[in-house]
Amino acid sequence: MGDFLEFSNVVQEVRGAMHPGRLKLQSHDVIFKNMKTGKVDHFNADDIETTQWLMRAKGHCLKIKLNNNTIHRYDGFKEGEFDKLSSFVKNFYKTDLEKQDLSLRGWNWGKSKFDAGSLEFEIGGKTGFEIPLSNVSHTTANKNEVTLEFHQNDDAAVSLMELRFHVPGEKGDDNEIPAVEEFHSNILAKADIIQAIGESIATFAEVQCLTPRGRYDIKIYPTFLQLHGKTFDYKIPYTTVLRLFLLPHKDNRQMFFVVSLDPPIKQGQTRYPFLILLFSKEDECTLELTLSEEELNEKYEGKLQKEMTGPEYEIVSRVMKALVNRKITVPGSFSSHHGASCVGCSYKASLGILFPLERGFIFVHKPPIHIRFDEITNVNFARSTGSTRSFDFEVNTKAGTAYTFVGVEKDEYGKLYDFVTAKKLRVKNIDKQSQQSGTYDDILGSDSDNEGNHDAYMERMKAEAKERDQDDDDDESSEDSDYNPDIDQCSDVELEYDTDATSSATPSEDEGGNAASSSSDKDMTEEERKKRREEKELKRKKKHKAKKAKKAKTIKEPGTRKPRKKGKAKKDPNAPKRPQSGYFLWLNENRSRIKEENPDAGVADVAKIGGAEWGKITDKSEWDEKAKQAKEVYKQQMEEYLANKPDSDSDDNTENTPKKKKKTKTKSPKKNEESKGGSGANYKSKEFLDDDSSSSSTDSDDKPLKPKKTRSKHKEDGSGDDSPAGELPSEEEILSSPAHSEKDAKESESEAGSDSDSE
Repeated sequence: MGDFLEFSNVVQEVRGAMHPGRLKLQSHDVIFKNMKTGKVDHFNADDIETTQWLMRAKGHCLKIKLNNNTIHRYDGFKEGEFDKLSSFVKNFYKTDLEKQDLSLRGWNWGKSKFDAGSLEFEIGGKTGFEIPLSNVSHTTANKNEVTLEFHQNDDAAVSLMELRFHVPGEKGDDNEIPAVEEFHSNILAKADIIQAIGESIATFAEVQCLTPRGRYDIKIYPTFLQLHGKTFDYKIPYTTVLRLFLLPHKDNRQMFFVVSLDPPIKQGQTRYPFLILLFSKEDECTLELTLSEEELNEKYEGKLQKEMTGPEYEIVSRVMKALVNRKITVPGSFSSHHGASCVGCSYKASLGILFPLERGFIFVHKPPIHIRFDEITNVNFARSTGSTRSFDFEVNTKAGTAYTFVGVEKDEYGKLYDFVTAKKLRVKNIDKQSQQSGTYDDILGSDSDNEGNHDAYMERMKAEAKERDQDDDDDESSEDSDYNPDIDQCSDVELEYDTDATSSATPSEDEGGNAASSSSDKDMTEEERKKRREEKELKRKKKHKAKKAKKAKTIKEPGTRKPRKKGKAKKDPNAPKRPQSGYFLWLNENRSRIKEENPDAGVADVAKIGGAEWGKITDKSEWDEKAKQAKEVYKQQMEEYLANKPDSDSDDNTENTPKKKKKTKTKSPKKNEESKGGSGANYKSKEFLDDDSSSSSTDSDDKPLKPKKTRSKHKEDGSGDDSPAGELPSEEEILSSPAHSEKDAKESESEAGSDSDSE
């Protein structure tokens, strides 16, 4: 047998909830670490007074009682482990592992016994049950009855709310006070009841709290801490404090003082597992404690002074450290790109600060998150979805919870990666979607187990920069030479107008240039310009050809387009109406009857009732015969209608005749017509006609001339010019026309009248 025993499947009962942990019994001490809260129970072997072995509903329990009247209980042992534990305890702890028998009678009366902070209820000399008085939140006494109320734990599936004891008898064991009062006083002495009795040790006024939000007066009592605000009051027992953190803000002007609580304080349905106080470094205060020098030396071993002066955050942290008896955690060796001990980021939609500590990460302030390193399975550096200037830091825990801190600056990657690898945390890229898409291949590195690729994100950044440089080199010409402003200017002009610009490309002697000394440069420049111009022209032709091919694909070939939908044909009012079916013939005759039988029925209701009756008729031959006769009559009427239909309506669309193609008429010049308003209304002068058409109506080959955009119009009665359509009338025909002669007569009369007036 070795000098230690270790059990990994041990659980500890905390206010009705079972928390898993690991128990290690060593030759000189005992250590138990709660895996859920991270709280560690550590006591020396010399402090152990007795050890007991009890049977529980699930396994066996190891009960250890210490010299300071505290009891530690650890459940989950197997029956076969008794011999191993008994021999180890006897050899190293100098005590026997006693088996404690339990009463199985189920009686509800017995004898109470108070021992080391617990209430044991004995039945027939055996323990029926025991109650840790630290779970009692309130107690009241009334006549012969004492009521116990218990702290509630949200993690417990079933919670005990209240327990009542009936205490008979008038006198207690000392025969001086009643038995009820003695029983009640023993519970008050050892129960975890928060009572603000007496004066507080110290008071801090108007302290800014981020969680819960507001300004509170903090009153320090020997066993608990009270927050007094305008709306709510909170009482926090020191036994619920797990850890203390003192964290500097990234602006180096403020300080966070964080108190981790388990169980958390509650306000309605809201739980606050962290108490976060915010102080300014410039605020100083002077605190005078209400304790005497003897009490300070005896209770707090000189950790506190009667009067203390200094920064407010430092005074609060010193007082809390002495009263709670917990170490204060501060940032360790981590230093960000800007020299701070934290990095700015966001969790979900809330901005905050992430502090890498020596044994975990803590995020403040909304919501506060504390993650221990022993809870972490791996971390992941992922590309941010919002910006390329930042990345996401993911932390995955053994419980299956993933915390993603968004928007960490890209400059912080190297610092954070070095810190994670120094703490031997596993780095894993689990962004499978990015790998499948091919856009984020290995941007954040692979598993940290792969050696030689420790900084995958940095390598990816270098690769992307190299690709961009190559793309830039491809766009530019490979024939670039040293910079010459004259060459660049002339090449631009030459490419712009695509001409030989040698005269403007080289400086002349009049402008102060030395033509003799620059003749070789001139030749070299001409060759380069010519080669570059050819390359540009080749690229332009390829681009034009590709664009033309793409455009040809998009254009549909003739005949593939869908025909346009034709509008609804106009119905001829003179056309015969279609015959009715047998149902409508029957409905027309029975409509009045249905209306009389159903006076409140509307048109739709009458049709619905008629349809139901028509469906019930078995013999419909009478109405089918009438419908057939109506159809024959319709055919005869339609034949007569089509036979007598005028020609002008031949182009109209009917139901039984297909639509005829519309004849295309050739355009012809307008012919002279007799205007209803008077003669000469449509007359056009000789100047309006073209020179070619006015000279002759036909050319040498006797072919009629067809002027552009002219149309021949005929009267409805058939009168007008007999010239063929599209033929332009000659000048003699126009002058000899009746309209023209009438106009000349009127003009001559008006001239004669004007002459007489002038005379």
